[in-house]
Amino acid sequence: MGVALTRSAQWTAAGYGTRTLEITPLNEAILKEIIMFVESFIYKHPQEAKYVFVEPLEWKTNLDPSAFESGYIVSETTVKSEEVDKDGQPLLSVSVPHIKVRSFGQLSRLLLIAKDTKLKEAQACIEANRDPVTKILGLDYNTKKEDTSVVNILDKITKDEDPESEIKMKLGMLLKQLDLHLLNHSLKHISLEICLKPTIVKNDIELLKHFSGKGEQTVLESIDYTSDYEFSNGCRAPPWRQIHGEICYVLVKPHDVETLCITCSAEGVFLNGGKTDDEGEINYERKSEIYKDLVTFLKEKSAKFSENMSKQDVRFSGEWKKKEALKEAPKKEEAAALQKALPASGKSVLEKNQINFGKSQMTKRLEPSLNWKATVDFKKHKSLLRDTQEEKHGGRLERSGPPVSHRRAQLVCKSAEKIEEIISGSSSESEEDEEPPDHRQEANVDLPSEYWQIQKLVKYLKGGNQIATVIALCSMKDFNLAQETCQLAIRDVGGLEVLINLLDTDEVKCKIGSLKILKEISHNPQIRRNIVDLGGLPIMVNILDSPHKSLKCLAAETIANVAKFRRARRAVRRHGGITKLVALLDCAQNSGELAQSSLCDARDVEVARCGALALWSCSKSYMNKEAIRKAGGIPLLAGLLKTSHENVLIPVVGTLQECASEESYRAAIKAERIIENLVKNLSSENEQLQEHCAMAIYQCAEDKETRDLVRLHGGLKPLASLLNNTDNKERLAAVTGAIWKCSISKENVTKFREYKAIETLVGLLTDQPEEVLVNVVGALGECCQEYENRVLVRKCGGIQPLVNLLVGINQALLVNVTKAVGACAVEPESMMIIDRLDGVRLLWSLLKNPHPHVKASAAWALCPCIQNAKDAGEMVRSFVGGLELVVNLLKSDNKEVLASVCAAITNIAKDQENLAVITDHGVVPLLSKLANTLLLDMVGSPDEELQEAAAGCISNIRRLALAIEKARYT
Repeated sequence: MGVALTRSAQWTAAGYGTRTLEITPLNEAILKEIIMFVESFIYKHPQEAKYVFVEPLEWKTNLDPSAFESGYIVSETTVKSEEVDKDGQPLLSVSVPHIKVRSFGQLSRLLLIAKDTKLKEAQACIEANRDPVTKILGLDYNTKKEDTSVVNILDKITKDEDPESEIKMKLGMLLKQLDLHLLNHSLKHISLEICLKPTIVKNDIELLKHFSGKGEQTVLESIDYTSDYEFSNGCRAPPWRQIHGEICYVLVKPHDVETLCITCSAEGVFLNGGKTDDEGEINYERKSEIYKDLVTFLKEKSAKFSENMSKQDVRFSGEWKKKEALKEAPKKEEAAALQKALPASGKSVLEKNQINFGKSQMTKRLEPSLNWKATVDFKKHKSLLRDTQEEKHGGRLERSGPPVSHRRAQLVCKSAEKIEEIISGSSSESEEDEEPPDHRQEANVDLPSEYWQIQKLVKYLKGGNQIATVIALCSMKDFNLAQETCQLAIRDVGGLEVLINLLDTDEVKCKIGSLKILKEISHNPQIRRNIVDLGGLPIMVNILDSPHKSLKCLAAETIANVAKFRRARRAVRRHGGITKLVALLDCAQNSGELAQSSLCDARDVEVARCGALALWSCSKSYMNKEAIRKAGGIPLLAGLLKTSHENVLIPVVGTLQECASEESYRAAIKAERIIENLVKNLSSENEQLQEHCAMAIYQCAEDKETRDLVRLHGGLKPLASLLNNTDNKERLAAVTGAIWKCSISKENVTKFREYKAIETLVGLLTDQPEEVLVNVVGALGECCQEYENRVLVRKCGGIQPLVNLLVGINQALLVNVTKAVGACAVEPESMMIIDRLDGVRLLWSLLKNPHPHVKASAAWALCPCIQNAKDAGEMVRSFVGGLELVVNLLKSDNKEVLASVCAAITNIAKDQENLAVITDHGVVPLLSKLANTLLLDMVGSPDEELQEAAAGCISNIRRLALAIEKARYT
């Protein structure tokens, strides 16, 4: 509160002691935040509210004694509170117009009494008590001293022998948090009044550097920043100067005048007091008029600069015009973008942890921030890239989005499907993720103050008593632990080992504090690997048995963050974590009655949510999926699906979505009537929940009975409806995937036609990500098996975008689009369009694709094209080397390719000239070999689809062989 009032609040220019707060929006905002803090203090912190200030806060009040009622002794001109200190002195006393208050409890009551005049009372109090923290806590907490960090507050309190030291400590921390919050709030107001932006200033300085140096023709001798540190918002000024709109300070040496120390701020550019002699600090006082930009300032101060600027070539003027264009961007758009990006003012300091407005690099504006970065430290981003990709995609073999696998052609055996499904949709426990090299802070890189403060706190963790440990943990939590500098500061000084060791103690408060920190910093890929290396997971797994629900929740959430890579997931399973996490899901004696919230305590629901989060992370492993099933996880997950708590539903459905890739799960999902609840939640307003429900349906709808259940429970209509919302691409991919799989059943296709879904799917054939296109085309391929839908796709203009997709390189997309084009080619009018767009030639070229599924699908698609072509024989012969290519494919080892090519050759051979050519290529021996292979497969396979397909292929071979024999004799 002291620092914020000194540096943020806007005071009149009168001498010290008589200065008053100006009437400005910023000051009003600060006052309102202080009032909110004080009003709620008596309820939020009842014990600290009784603490008696070292000195009373005194000011002149406008309140009449008659305003004070119960709890006070009132006369015409005096008021005394019935609440007194240990010496019998009242904690509030009024002697009109003077008032003295000695506790936060009385301050809270006073504001309630003041009602409409509370703003005036708060202003009078602050103006009369310029350093309130010193009066409340004592001279050791003088906010005008340079060092008021939380570490030093902790140091003072731990040395204090006062029996009330713990309360004093907590009060000190609360005031420190309020101070940060007020700075935060001030920065937001300042940010909305910006004129000159950091990007413009930086461009100016970089451009001037480019044209500076020795020599008479350069514009300047030199220009340099006074600080090497750059905040994430582009500023180099310290935070307490950023709130005044200051961006950076530069030392400029023109050719004809002495070195100038210049301040670049939102208001403009001006000369400051220069660097002080003793410590090299900047004298921030303004010493000149304010100029609109750096160039204008330097032209005014240096004649040589002005002369040489006019001599510069076209390059300089061209670059300068670009900079000027940036400077003239509409202020309204800038302010709107800034308002959207800033966090809500109502969030607490504990949630924000530190002042951090530099979140978005895309919005080129001043957003004051405490996020330091060294300008030379860009190496670390490259090493983090691999981890970032792992988290986004779940690792090379661990995708959580709709798999790009396609519906197999008829001759792919089920065992092959199973193997590929495991490879594409789940992790292999025998392989280890490629882990990035550990990166530490470089010794020669200057680090921000937060780094060193956190390291001091870690020392208290190592050597302090229980109270000091809890204080240090609370203090550490107040830093911005989402910032990598803070995360690595904890790790680099051995803090991770200490935090993990604290988990093994008997002190619940220490465990909770430690887990709260580990939960935050374990979002960092390198930190979570360190946690596993240090043996943290077995300890967290053991905590899952704790009777303290808050501990169980924190342990499960931390496991959820850590178990993002295979080694961690394996460690959770091997130490019995899966069984314990499944047990957390049982949040009521009868989980099936969870929908009735009265049966389930809110804390139990939170335990279940955290358990589901951890299982969601762990379920990306095939072995863990099996462990979840064997531990009885499916009925419990099914029970939780009945809850109305969306924050529980999301991880529950996410876990089911991952597990549904296994056939054993799909059977259990049907048995537990889970599909019904998945369908119900498609109508939720939560987009993430909709996405995961659609993904779970996608995984399960490989099974015909599941597809029927989706239809019977009314799931097709909401799926069709969600197609119209295209902004959320992740959800769109999941929804189109579910529609694709459901479209395998003809009854569902009829419904989709009724809901106008086919027209919408055609509209999604352009300007969509590939993961969406794969599913859209897959769905259209299924729908176009029916005549009415083929006509509908053609009339909606779907043929051209489908043909356009034949030139892609995505194998899954090519498989699906060839099937869709082949289905459309069955209709003669569509075939004419395909031929006119050169679609047949594109299909033929795909026979050269190295992927066997693409070859096979292209060959199947060519069959209706050949059948419906006006002159099929001439068309096939027009493809250079086309016949040789298709005959050579009979030598393939892939049965799917063999079957499809055999069908294509059968159609090609209907033309006598083509038949003669393929006969010359020795097709008969190849066909005999193929027939024998297929007969063995047909006899030995229990799969009815495989038997049927093999029989059809043998029939084609027989007809082709007869045609060849007939041609030989005629």
